[in-house]
Amino acid sequence: MSASKSETSEAADSSWPPGRGGTAQDDTVSEPCSELLAALLDGMDAALCAFAADGTITHWNREAERILGWSPDEAVGRRGFTGWAVRRADADEVERRLMAVMAAPGRQVDEFALLRKDGGRVLVRIQSARVLGADGNPAGVYCAFSEVHAQIDLERSIALSEALFDDASWGVVLVDVDLRPTTVNGYAERALAAGGGSPLGRPLGEMLVDGVEQLESSLHHVLAEGAQGGLSELWVTLAGSAEEPARAGPAVGRRRCWRSGFLRLGSPLAEEPVPLGVAWLFHDITESRLAEQEADRLRFRAGQLHRAGRAAAECEDPTAAAMTYLDFALAGFADHVVVDLFEPVDGGRLIRAAATPAGAPGPCLPLTGGGAPIPYPPGHPALQAADRTGSVRASAPGTASGAEFAKWSKDRRWPRDMAHALCTVLRSRGRTLGVVTFLRGASRPAFERPDAVYAESMSSLTASSLDMASLVAG
Repeated sequence: MSASKSETSEAADSSWPPGRGGTAQDDTVSEPCSELLAALLDGMDAALCAFAADGTITHWNREAERILGWSPDEAVGRRGFTGWAVRRADADEVERRLMAVMAAPGRQVDEFALLRKDGGRVLVRIQSARVLGADGNPAGVYCAFSEVHAQIDLERSIALSEALFDDASWGVVLVDVDLRPTTVNGYAERALAAGGGSPLGRPLGEMLVDGVEQLESSLHHVLAEGAQGGLSELWVTLAGSAEEPARAGPAVGRRRCWRSGFLRLGSPLAEEPVPLGVAWLFHDITESRLAEQEADRLRFRAGQLHRAGRAAAECEDPTAAAMTYLDFALAGFADHVVVDLFEPVDGGRLIRAAATPAGAPGPCLPLTGGGAPIPYPPGHPALQAADRTGSVRASAPGTASGAEFAKWSKDRRWPRDMAHALCTVLRSRGRTLGVVTFLRGASRPAFERPDAVYAESMSSLTASSLDMASLVAG
């Protein structure tokens, strides 16, 4: 990129900048300055050449040699590109456009087809600007150039980055090696800031309640091993206020499913790969996943109703058929079930008629001896269901502990450690026969409205079989 020592000194003393005199002291100072300038120019990633006012090449760095094949010794001192670095047919136009920049301030960008030393042609993009001498007059031109395809690749990379961080339909988060977001696009900021505050620089644990361990594990793996194969789905719960419900519906709430991909970022300037962080791209697919889960749940429950009907039809005893319906209802739905029937003579009291074992899971079986009266207190969910002729859902307080769960279920005459209940009435021939109660432990979610619909379907079949059993017994 630079000329030899004698050429550099000559350029520094006479032609650039013009009118500068030379003394012994000036030579002593200018020689190391020229060497420093040559080292800086040779270390540049861009090809650079410079012309004096008469068009003579004064500087030529190693990147220019790499692109065109001409060494500094072969380039410095030539006048323009004519006859060696450009075709003669294009020489006048190239020289005119390059030297025209001396008459105007600012930077000029051109594209020229230059000749390589081996005879090949290469399209380059040249940025040129004038150089002013000590007297303020134009003294020459400097040109920085690169191959067009390399420049286009760079521009594409910059354009891609700007597009991703502008308004992309995926969330993009750049995470540093400390697993803190350093850059986020608008989509990601809206998703992560649901709990309040900007996500930049904050630990992921402050923004996510559940799922943060899986996310951080994926980020650590990418930093250590590189990009993962394929996409992964992360279920996370966003941090929010204590009053905000954990899930307000299928498309609203703090629990989200993000389809995610991860890429390790490394510095292109380092001699050895140095991880700069991870690019995390994600897309919210909560609505579609919840819809798929609901569809799977409905298919399973429809299948259970079909299989329960087929199995109950093979039972000779109507009571056994009723228990069969409840056993099929329990699968994947509840941990326990109890059946309370009104007394045949005086329908004012409920009698525990059947239940699943209080300890290990097992089938629902009628109680021996005909059952015993259950002294439910006023306002009990089972009594409410009977009064409303419908379903009632109940759950222990959200802040309850293990001992409180045991007390909550014991006070309501249910198996211990239950936290969620769904009571639905048993109706047949226009009469209320009793109440069936499905129970879940604290590790399972509370019953929802779709669960009540399913329980009512099973209870209506159960009630028909129990009514038939009473008729047979009578």
